[in-house]
Amino acid sequence: MNIKRLNPHTRNGIIAYGLVIIGFFAVQALIGGGNMSYSLRGQLVPICAYIVMALSLNLTVGVMGELSLGHAGFMSVGAFAGAIACIALQNTIPNPALNLAAGMVIGAFFAGVTGFLVGIPVLRLKGDYLAIVTLAFGEIIRNIITCFYVGRDINGLHFGFLTSIQQLNLGEGARTIVDGPMGLRGVPRIATFTAGVVLILVTLFIIQNFVNSRAGRAVMALRDNRLAAESVGIPAAKYKLMAFTMSASLAGAAGALFAMNFSTTAAAKFDFNTSILILVFVVLGGLGNLWGSIIAAASLTILPELLRQFNNYRMLVYAIALILIMLITNNDTIKGFFAKIPRIISGKIKGGKNVGQT
Repeated sequence: MNIKRLNPHTRNGIIAYGLVIIGFFAVQALIGGGNMSYSLRGQLVPICAYIVMALSLNLTVGVMGELSLGHAGFMSVGAFAGAIACIALQNTIPNPALNLAAGMVIGAFFAGVTGFLVGIPVLRLKGDYLAIVTLAFGEIIRNIITCFYVGRDINGLHFGFLTSIQQLNLGEGARTIVDGPMGLRGVPRIATFTAGVVLILVTLFIIQNFVNSRAGRAVMALRDNRLAAESVGIPAAKYKLMAFTMSASLAGAAGALFAMNFSTTAAAKFDFNTSILILVFVVLGGLGNLWGSIIAAASLTILPELLRQFNNYRMLVYAIALILIMLITNNDTIKGFFAKIPRIISGKIKGGKNVGQT
């Protein structure tokens, strides 16, 4: 395969795969050598979840060209649906890895259904109007989950939109799973860094295949010029809804992974600020730039923890880091360097000569 002939999206994906694989082995080496603190190890799963969130939002903002400010709402749906499924399936699927995988699939399914229902009215809008409506839907989803109660007794699961857990009338051997504003309780902490890396690779595979498919090219055509695309028979509603639903599903899987890393998770965690944080990852990494989203999400998630000991200068260094990340991920020279990496790996250099050729 001649990598020089690959389109930019494919090269972008190859670079992203390489960064994830290199990062995984580097982290494993640090952990094996005892050179990573306990607090940083605790950040590994959230970093993976935020990377998947950034990649999924990039599908909406970068590939589809629409601004969404309610992405954390889909993450919350996936988190709660996945956690409830994992708890309910503990006896049926005792293996933690399989249980986690089932929870992420179920979380992705429910988030995808939510994204589909939200996208039907929302995607008829564009520009600032779409951003405002997605923001509203994100807050609506969060407030609905705040009123959601789930319990389990010998008769199975009981759930409803109530004012207190007592209204579920749980019987013998009762256990509270979702306690309204208090959120998830007693969640098994089965999320692992390896599972997070696998989810990132799966997300990259899905996005890469979608972008290079007929549907992905139709979405990008709509992004570049909607009138011209519709004039040649491309149905805007169909393809935009497809991309939006896929983005929501991936966010739901990330939410399930995130929830399985903590014993308790409240709906307040998935508020407007979380949506803005994910959007910052996407913008800093570059719209449509997969490896840029990975670098931005990982760097900005781990940076506050690294700067905790420099409390007086933490925000100053954080601001400088934001500027540097934006310069790196949006610099044409650095992009060109990364674009040459696949050719170097394949044994080619500029001019078509082999590496060992003089």
